[in-house]
Amino acid sequence: MIIETERLFIRQWQDGDRAAYASFVADPVVRRFYVDTLTGEQSDAAVDSYIEGYERDGFGFWPAIRKSDGALIGDVGLAPVRMSLNGSPPAEIGWLLGQQFWGQGYAPEAARGVLDFAFKNFGLPEIVAFTSTSNMPSQRVMQKLGMLLDPDGDFEHPLVPEGHKLRPHVLYRIPNPNPI
Repeated sequence: MIIETERLFIRQWQDGDRAAYASFVADPVVRRFYVDTLTGEQSDAAVDSYIEGYERDGFGFWPAIRKSDGALIGDVGLAPVRMSLNGSPPAEIGWLLGQQFWGQGYAPEAARGVLDFAFKNFGLPEIVAFTSTSNMPSQRVMQKLGMLLDPDGDFEHPLVPEGHKLRPHVLYRIPNPNPI
């Protein structure tokens, strides 16, 4: 499986991707909208869970590779929604990029490629994205993708500790433009 965009390949994980990815998820600036950073062991476990996810569900989070030099810039992908959200959406899209790749349009480009792939290949009626209310960079990406804020979709993320500043989340949606 390879998704190709103008500047990126989105493909299956390879062992050579792990070190670069571990450096991204260990960076407190990259992970400022997550509860914590990940150790190398936790990063490897995350990659393993992404691989298991697409073996189980047919989709998951994949590495995004820059065509010009083969650099891993981060991850992008889909996951089944496994919590109660307004409208019971089937899947969420997400992304994470290393700091040196911010501000170059890679996140919306990669996410648009995944959305197109998912809608064409899985026939999902819609895909959602969610993030903490303070994560304006990700909300801007959602808006660039044409996702719309669901005003009734705000929620407290159950995996974020009560009282934590990142617990309040917003929900964005995008319908399949060509539903089956």
